[in-house]
Amino acid sequence: MWLINSSIGRKVVMSLTGIALILFLTFHCAMNIVALFSGEAYNMICEMLGANWYAIVATLGLAFLAVVHIVFAFILTAQNRKARGNSRYEVSTTVNGSNVVEKWASGNMLVLGLIILLGLIMHLKDFWYNMMFAEIVGMATKLSPTDGFGWIEETFSNPVFVVLYLVWFCAIWFHLAHGFWSAMQTLGVSGKIWAKRWNCIGLIYVTLLMLGFTAVVLGFYFGCAPSLDCCGAAECCKEAAAACCQ
Repeated sequence: MWLINSSIGRKVVMSLTGIALILFLTFHCAMNIVALFSGEAYNMICEMLGANWYAIVATLGLAFLAVVHIVFAFILTAQNRKARGNSRYEVSTTVNGSNVVEKWASGNMLVLGLIILLGLIMHLKDFWYNMMFAEIVGMATKLSPTDGFGWIEETFSNPVFVVLYLVWFCAIWFHLAHGFWSAMQTLGVSGKIWAKRWNCIGLIYVTLLMLGFTAVVLGFYFGCAPSLDCCGAAECCKEAAAACCQ
């Protein structure tokens, strides 16, 4: 099959799986932003996306896309290194003034990929393992598997995890800054006119995306997320009500 056996086919698979993963990141970011404003609403989403059959199927599908993307990335990297030294992809990186970012990201895709992979393992351990997996197997955890809001508070109260996640986000940003535009070129939708446009659109899109994730991490670490104030107010109301009933 040419999608697997040919270099162009592998790049197409990389592009399609990459775009699918970007769409998932967009959904994940939108979901996390909900946690900034309402812990109750976020936990409702977590409960809906818990150990339900459709959530499990979606998770398996996402895992398949991620594995395919990673495996093909290593294959293409090894193939391109052998054919053209340290060049990773056959793309131009001088479409506009942001070519410095493009060149650096293109020349360090393997390193960025490894950082992203390690960050993904960390993220799965912090959240998926303690939430969906724990709910599926009935494993006892510190917090309820559906208390996603509580797990966010728990994780991002630790400055070590905050730093690790911010480094992870930076690596993802560099990876996507190059990958988004590269995917458009591979799929043939980046001609002379649209080359600069896709580059600009991609940089803006992935920057906003990663800023969304960063806002959640820093908002919880510094305690300035509006949802934290709401939770505090709710606890005060409960304590006041209890005092009145005594």
